[in-house]
Order: sequence, then C-alpha cells, then structure tokens
Amino acid sequence: MGGCAFRYLLVILSVFLGFLLPGEVRAAKPAPQTGGQSPLSVANETTAELYVRSDIDVYVQGPNGARLNESAIVTLIKLNGEVLDQQTAKNGYARFDSVPPSEYTVEVVSPKYERTTKKLDVQEHSLAKITIGMTALSDAEEAAASVAISALSPKAQKEVGKALEALRTNRPNDARKHLDAAQKVAPKSAEVEYLFGVYSSQLNDQVQAKAYWMKTLQLDPQHLSALLEVSDELLHDHKLAEAMPYLNRAVDAAPSSWRAHALLSEDLVLQKQYDAAIKEADRAIQLDRVRASSTQLVIAWALAGRGDRDGAIKVLQTYLRDHPGDAVASKDLDQLKNPKPADEAGDVDAATGAMATVTKEAAALPVPSNWRPPDVDEKIPPVDASVPCDVNDVVNKAGKQLMELVKDVDRFAATESLTHESINKYGLASSPEKRKYDYVVSIQELRGRFLDVEEYRSSGGSPADFPGGVATNGLPALVLIFHPDNAPNFEMTCEGLARWNGALAWQVHFRQRPDKPNTIKSYKIGIDGPSYPVALKGRAWILADSYQIVRLETDLVEPLPKIRLFADHSAIEYGPVKFTKGNVSMWLPKSADVYYDWMGQRIHRRHSFSNYMLFAVDDKQKISAPKVDEKVAAGESGGDSSGASKKKQ
Repeated sequence: MGGCAFRYLLVILSVFLGFLLPGEVRAAKPAPQTGGQSPLSVANETTAELYVRSDIDVYVQGPNGARLNESAIVTLIKLNGEVLDQQTAKNGYARFDSVPPSEYTVEVVSPKYERTTKKLDVQEHSLAKITIGMTALSDAEEAAASVAISALSPKAQKEVGKALEALRTNRPNDARKHLDAAQKVAPKSAEVEYLFGVYSSQLNDQVQAKAYWMKTLQLDPQHLSALLEVSDELLHDHKLAEAMPYLNRAVDAAPSSWRAHALLSEDLVLQKQYDAAIKEADRAIQLDRVRASSTQLVIAWALAGRGDRDGAIKVLQTYLRDHPGDAVASKDLDQLKNPKPADEAGDVDAATGAMATVTKEAAALPVPSNWRPPDVDEKIPPVDASVPCDVNDVVNKAGKQLMELVKDVDRFAATESLTHESINKYGLASSPEKRKYDYVVSIQELRGRFLDVEEYRSSGGSPADFPGGVATNGLPALVLIFHPDNAPNFEMTCEGLARWNGALAWQVHFRQRPDKPNTIKSYKIGIDGPSYPVALKGRAWILADSYQIVRLETDLVEPLPKIRLFADHSAIEYGPVKFTKGNVSMWLPKSADVYYDWMGQRIHRRHSFSNYMLFAVDDKQKISAPKVDEKVAAGESGGDSSGASKKKQ
C-alpha cells in the first residue's frame, strides 16, 4: 500500500455562522413579564388601576398532601380563555405578582400527574392563596403499546429486512419469499401481516391487501398504518360511513399523525360535515405544514359547501401559488370563480377529484425502515398542546443559555467512545467496531459575531481515523441552531409541553428557512474537495424550568442525490457536567446516535463522552460524568458533523 493516497470523506458542520445584526434577534416577540403584563399595558394603566392589583400564591401538592417536588407549569387564565401569566413552580410553589382583580382559572401540569384546574376569585388589595392537589396518572396512560420490527426474533428480523428491501425496490416476488419465511418464525406478527398487505398492493390486488390489513388489525387494533390503509380503501370505494370508525381509531391511536387527520377531514367534507372537516384539516396542517399542504383542498371545498365561495377561492389561490402544476385544483378554482347554475348551492360532490389528491398524499405511507429511526416529521411525539407556549420566549431563553456556554467555554476535552456498525441492504448490522479518542472542542466567538467551532481527535498520540474513512463531527455544535445568531435562520414552532424523563420540557420543531443562509451543516468529499451544504429540520426538548436543551434530533429537509446522500438522522442527549470542586456546571453532550445513507454506505454510530475537562474555567480540574436519570443516559441520540474538523495525516 506504499505510496497510495487515502481520501477521507468528511461530514462537516460549518459553524462559521453568517453575520447577523443584533436587531434581528431582538426583533422577536419579547418574553412575558413576571407579572403577566407587557410594559405597554403597564404604561397605559392609571396609577389607581395599578394600586388595586393583588398577588397570588399557588401551592401545589402531591396525592399524599406534601409539596410537589417535581417540576410543574402553572398557568393563570382569564375568563375569556386568554393567558395572563405562566410560571414554573419550584418546590410546589409559584407566585403571580400584581394581578388585576377578577375571576381566574389556575391550571397545573406536571409530568407524572393529571392536569388539574381550579377557579380563583381575586379581590382588590389582597394576597390570594390557593392550594391545588395533583392526582397521579394511571398506568394505562403511561404505557406504550406497539408491535415493531425490533420486537421480532433475530431470524424474523432478518427475513423482514430482506422483504423490506425487496418492497422498496418493487420486487414483490422476492418480498413474498422472505415474508413467508418471516411468518413461519413469527406467525402472529402484526408487522408481517401488514407487509403482506403492502406486497399485495404492489401486485394491484387490493381485495387481498385489505384482507391482510384487516388481519393486522385483529392482531394489533392500534396499528396506524393498517388503519389508514383500510380507511383509504373504504374512501376509494366511497364507503364513507364505514371508513369513519377506522379513521377515528387512527386519530385516537396517533393524535399527532397528520395523515390520520387529513383522511378524516376528507371523509367529513364528503359527508358535508363542513365545520368538523375544516377543524381536522387545520390540525393536519398544524402537524405538518409541508406534507399536509394538499389538505387545503378540503378546507376550500368545506368553505364552498358552507356557501363561502370567496373564502374557498382565496384558499385555492394560496394553494396554487405553491402548487402551480395541480391541474385538478386549477379546474376547481375555475369552477368556483365561474359557477354553473347547478353549482350555486355549493355542492361539494365535484370535489371528489381534489379529494383524490389528499387521499394519495395522506395514505402513501412509506415502507418502514428497519435500520434507522423515523424521520422527525413522520410523527410528532406526544405533547400537551393545550398548555400555552410562547415559542419566541422559549427560544430566546434557550439561546441565552447557549450564549453563557460560549462565553464561559474556551475549549473542553473529553474521552470519546465510538461504536460503529455498517448496515447491509437488508437492514442488518455488521459486527460493531469500537474506537476511543482523546477529544477536544474549541468554541470561540470571533469578530463580527461569528462562531468558530473546531474539533480535534487523537488516538494514542496519532491522528484519529474513523471507520470507513468518514469523519463524524459536530455533535457539540448542532445545538447552536438555537444560538441567537442562528435561530432566525430557522422556522421555529412550539408543539407543546412534553413529559421528558420525569421532567417537563417544551417541544420545539425547527426547519431551515429557504430565504436564509444555510450555514449549519455540510458534506465534504476529501480534505480540499467541494463542500455541499444540507438543510436541516428537527426537534428539541427544552426544560421548562431551566431552558437547557436536553435532547436534539435532526434530519435532512430533503435528500441530496447529487452526492448520493439519502438520509442523515442525528439524535443527541445533553446532560449537566459538574465540576468536582466549586459550584460550576455546564450542559454538554452525553451521548449521540448517528444514522446516514451516503454514497452507498448505511452507517449507525453511537458516541458517548466521559472524563470531561473544561478549560477557561479551571484548566486543571476534571469534571465528573453528567449526573442524569438512567433513562437519559441510556436513551437514543445522535449527532453528526461539526466545525472545522482537523485531520492530520
């Protein structure tokens, strides 16, 4: 091998972030004031109005009557449903200062307890006190029931993996052979029966496909994919009343499935239940604005059915701006603009063609992957969406935590342990390779508010080599998506309040904005080769009390066929890293899982970090491993890419 040049494929997370004026960050909606009033509202009040205000003390108790030690979100709600203020209770106590006299609802949400509300009448010049007792959640609510491929025996997994590969490449005969073998090993597997249905569907035998899916539902009544496929078949046959129970079951089984809400909205509009159809269509779009965009057609025809042609026309015009090639929607728009006498009543029977577009989008479930987690937009993890969440406030506070990290950390060192698995075309992992590195990360804020993140690895004093020659960098830097210099480049949505490992966390979805610079992540071929930026989307869990980011997941907005990049999923767990001396702690990566499909390689890597040392705080002091819940330490996560990776050869 002498004289042979090795070319490294580098995954680079570029954190030389574009220059942003501070005003862009400050333009975000200001965080709510402690007393629940904006500065403007206070300025407009008279001295007398301010004088009559009162304070509220809220005490939260567990089922045993003792103060609630777990975190809890306490919300003060006006009679008209408007949120006046929101606090995070500490040790079972929260205070609301300077509250106008009125009647309020006090709502408390905590991870292990039922949501609880209580009325409170606040009088002038008083200190109102209220005690709220919490009821523990039932075991059924905490239980998760699903039959997945990972639950099958190794032999069955192998056959299912081969069947999946055949189905993805439209080779149904090969798929049948492997499904037969899987069924012999796992004769009562709902997942195998479902894939038999997919196989039959590829053969255009919809009668047999439906029979398999009905068998799937006998084995697993909550199987979402089967519920949606059966519903789709019934809608296609215009059996609207028969489809409704399956659609309601799908929504109950997966309230965050945009597909379930989209198909239900179609059924409702065809049954002329227009208000209910609009509600379900709106929910589908809230859950996935991009993939559920065709559900706007349901809204248009529901409005038309209610007699609101102008509203329907506006919705269709908006839809066609983004989908100019949709001939059916164009025809519908023309029909609404130029109605024939028979159409004046707003009958939506003519909407059947447009509804077919919705059905095709919503029922086209991808064949599941058996080697990497679902895309972040495939399903929204459960949240309590009814708890008010100001996304600007959450993102701003999380950004402040990151600014403190950048200010306090010059660099940190750790021991990095890596487990690397290659995945074959059947979705089966090779024997794992294990490596260990001395790992150093440098974070600097340069002139002009650029963030420079660099990583260095070595193994026994020599340059660190990654398996397969593909370097994975940037786990510490991905979280800088929420840094104030970066956040404006992303669309941010607060999905609600999640229960995360015994704590409350705001669940925030993010997606690269097409009109903003894409500076977070790129793939590079070779040390001096071209760099290909990739747009990211993902989800973060941000603790409701400290606004620290505890988990981050990312996926590609879209594949990059030019460099044969078809998947890149990262999930990173963060935890508090505490100094052994003093009272200093930082939130740093604890573990990470990385999955990518690039240039014909399917890879899964797991990184874990220990033996931290933080420089610029105490150059000689080691930090203990993060002390977090065991579930956090064992949870899946992943990161991939980073600031300027240093490859020494």
